[in-house]
Amino acid sequence: FKIGLLGPWNCDPFFSKAFPHVAARLAVGRISKDPSLDLGHRLDYVILQEECETPRALVRFIDFGKLSSAFIGPLNPGFCEVATHLGENWNKAIFSWMCINYKLDSIIHHPAFARTLPSPTQVLFTIMKYFKWAHVGIISSNEDIWMYTAKELATVLRNHGLPVGIVTSVHKGEKGIEDTWNKIKEVNDIKIILLCMHSVLIGGQEQAALLTKALEMGLVDGRYIFVPYDTLLYSLPYQNNSFSVFDNDSKLREAYDAVLTITLESGERTFYDAFREAKESGEIIRDLEATQVSPLFGTIYDAIYFMAMAMDSARRKGVKASGANIAEHTKNFSFPGFSHRVETDSGGKGLNNYVILDTDGHGNQLFPTHLLDMSSGSVLPLGQAIHFPNKVPAKPDSSCWFDPDVLCTEGIEPSVIMLGVMLLFVLVLCAVGLASLIRQSILNNQLFRGPNKIILTLDDLIFINPELHRKRLTLDSLTDANSIAVKSRSLKSITRSASLKSTVATHETSNVALYEGDCVWLKKFEMGQVHNLRQSSTSILRKMKDLRHENVNLFLGFFSDCGIFAIVTEYCSRGSLEDLLRNEDMKLDWMFKSSLVMDLIKGIRYLHHQDFAHGRLKSRNCVVDGRFVLKITDYGYNEILEAQKCPYTQPAPEELLWTAPELLRDPDMCRKGTFKGDIYSFAIILQEVFARGPPYCTSQLSAEEIIKKVKKPPPLCRPNIAPEVAPLTCLQVMKQCWAEAPERRPTFEEVFHKFKTINKGKKTNIIDSMLRMLEQYSSNLEDLISERTEELEVEKQKTEKLLSQMLPPSVAEALKTGGTVEPEYFDQVTIYFSDIVGFTSISALSEPIEVVDLLNDLYSLFDAVLGNHDVYKVETIGDAYMVASGLPKRNGNKHAAEIANMSLDILSSVGTFKMRHMPDIPLRIRIGLHTGPCVAGVVGLTMPRYCLFGDTVNTASRMESTGLPYRIHVSQSTVDTLRTLNEGYEIIPRGKTELRGKGVEKTYWLVGKKGFLKPLPKPPEIKPG
Repeated sequence: FKIGLLGPWNCDPFFSKAFPHVAARLAVGRISKDPSLDLGHRLDYVILQEECETPRALVRFIDFGKLSSAFIGPLNPGFCEVATHLGENWNKAIFSWMCINYKLDSIIHHPAFARTLPSPTQVLFTIMKYFKWAHVGIISSNEDIWMYTAKELATVLRNHGLPVGIVTSVHKGEKGIEDTWNKIKEVNDIKIILLCMHSVLIGGQEQAALLTKALEMGLVDGRYIFVPYDTLLYSLPYQNNSFSVFDNDSKLREAYDAVLTITLESGERTFYDAFREAKESGEIIRDLEATQVSPLFGTIYDAIYFMAMAMDSARRKGVKASGANIAEHTKNFSFPGFSHRVETDSGGKGLNNYVILDTDGHGNQLFPTHLLDMSSGSVLPLGQAIHFPNKVPAKPDSSCWFDPDVLCTEGIEPSVIMLGVMLLFVLVLCAVGLASLIRQSILNNQLFRGPNKIILTLDDLIFINPELHRKRLTLDSLTDANSIAVKSRSLKSITRSASLKSTVATHETSNVALYEGDCVWLKKFEMGQVHNLRQSSTSILRKMKDLRHENVNLFLGFFSDCGIFAIVTEYCSRGSLEDLLRNEDMKLDWMFKSSLVMDLIKGIRYLHHQDFAHGRLKSRNCVVDGRFVLKITDYGYNEILEAQKCPYTQPAPEELLWTAPELLRDPDMCRKGTFKGDIYSFAIILQEVFARGPPYCTSQLSAEEIIKKVKKPPPLCRPNIAPEVAPLTCLQVMKQCWAEAPERRPTFEEVFHKFKTINKGKKTNIIDSMLRMLEQYSSNLEDLISERTEELEVEKQKTEKLLSQMLPPSVAEALKTGGTVEPEYFDQVTIYFSDIVGFTSISALSEPIEVVDLLNDLYSLFDAVLGNHDVYKVETIGDAYMVASGLPKRNGNKHAAEIANMSLDILSSVGTFKMRHMPDIPLRIRIGLHTGPCVAGVVGLTMPRYCLFGDTVNTASRMESTGLPYRIHVSQSTVDTLRTLNEGYEIIPRGKTELRGKGVEKTYWLVGKKGFLKPLPKPPEIKPG
């Protein structure tokens, strides 16, 4: 049976100082010679090297699975739990003193794991509990094994409920150590600092530097208690032993005065004594001095012996020595360890005792001050007091941190917390009471004052005669009424002169009054029912004041004066629904009826949503305003009677026809009302609306007989109604609403949706319906106007287009606005004239309509050509066609070119033109052009014309008349202008030409242009002479 001894033996010199192979050889040798042990196997060991980095250590551990039968280790807590799971899978035991994860203590989840020493965290917790040091800080070395130790240690302590304020590691160098202490100083309330690194007592230089820096920074003044963690893992030789590390370092000795060292209690001999004895007996043959060996040597020795004892126990019970079987048999045994006795209890937990060591403040020895008895879990003083720096112990924390049944808040004692909570509760109670008193005072003030006051008096109301008010009572008579009301208010009695009795109302004789300029209705309580308003009544009034809905009659206040008490609501001029239904002059079609019913449903539905049962619903408690909107009134009346503890008075049978049968049978509930009772009342009102008669109008029974039958069915007594008076669906809803069993009646929410379905979602308010018709008519009218406007716009555009074709746009705009168009002088324009050669002969041989078609076809052709040039068509007279360029919009000296280009295009198009009635006869035209000044203006009021005046027009006409067929006759001025443009016009001289009224002038023919490729008709040959 080979035991694998797992640890970072090579990568950490302090672990290698434990000489694990020497300790293992010594333990195996003594076990083999121990006659009390019967292992059934030859015991052997193997040293397994644990990697220094945790991830690599775990990977390396997987490779060790086949090298040993069980493991002692690992020493790195970072992969203890994973290693344990692997051991369980391999059916190999894991024995360790370094694994501190509290989850490993569960035998159920980790049956193959066992501790060879008491849990270090349990030792720490017990001592911290004894001294009441709860707030913890943890500093570790920057080596992986110690960083994971610190992390797991913090997790376990937090699991115990202790506040771990900081977990940090020491960075290298003096600056790194200083930064570490600065981090510690930033955390408040820390009492104890655990140092996870090699102890300075066994040569740990990192801990020495850390403590020396703490001294320099003034941190060893007693505010912190420093506890080395690694001394918990072995038995430090302290008896009669001087620690040479303090001999030549006074600063370290002074700093160590703030350190409490916790270590395993030595037995009759120390570790050094035990080591020397083994060496002297020849069991240790290596040349080693005891002081050269780490006390962890003894821990390794004890762990191997511990496993041998477990194997022996398992064998004695007939169990195979493997995996969980070994770990399970670590209970109730005792054996001599290397330097002290090792014992376990019935649960397998170690019972090794621990001691707390401290200096005396000036020497280099450590003295035991307290003993931790693990069998009882108690800390016992040993007579040597702890030497605290400045002789002042650290201030203890609250004991609640160590009580698992108490929730601790920042270290405050539970009793103090309880006292604080009670004090806070009393303060809150007082504050609530004070707030309640203030609120009550404010609410009481609001009852009588302010814009939303509830209690009204004679000072607020002016009582009127509603009949006279309908006849528009004059302001003077109202003033008289007001003055008399004020006098009666002061005398607390009413005296009226005979002349006023017929015109002026009082609070005793009238239920109608003016309040803030509006008519209001007073629902008066019977004399003696109300004396003083109770607190519960004012709550109901406030609730009523908050109700706001279109179909709920607005509650305005509560009148209380001169012994009269009344609910004040809006006055609805058209009376009650009962009045409306009884008025035969009022025509009610189905739309009108459904409108009233829908208003009733919406009003009661709102009240029910506000948790307000009506209890008195009947047709006379539904009022109709001037817009024919039905509103629910008389709500809250029964609630006030109940709040005022008024005795119940049995109403007349006629008043109970709307009351549900279950309420008739229970007088106590009759006045309170219920939601289902309101549904029943609604059904009776439906019968009134459909039949336009009182409840049970078709029955021959008296009201008293009907009530008796309703209270005690069978047979079921309900109104009879003809099926043709309302839609079938409405009648079905009505019958569902007056069902005998209340739970079978629908809610108003369901009734609302059913009536919406009946009306197909349409609005049913009569005024809204009329408005909707008006809106539809208005919308249709708007569409018609829009359509007519569009037609008008189209016609306007046509007119404007025609006008723009007759006149220049600028001239047309001026005429449209009613302005005058002044004649305008143009210094340079070019004018075109053309006519048809032989037009008189063509006309003689053609019908008039054919002549019109000819001219229309020709001029349409010309008009199409004009669209491609900057020219203006002036007019056509018979066969003459006149065009100008340079007016009415000036274009510099381009006018001649525009007219010339147009002339060439027109001449080219005429070459292919065919007359419809004479297609074989060619149509020949002659063209004349002239450039010069002219005047343009509008002539006439009826059919105004845009005309050109001046010698230029006459000359252009003469150029056309003296021209020849298929030729463009051009004057000298036009030729001069064309040549200045240098656009390649082909001009040939004609010679001297006599122009009538102008004499003989030199003229030219325009025969083409460079780049003009359209074909031109061939003109006739010019004959000499």
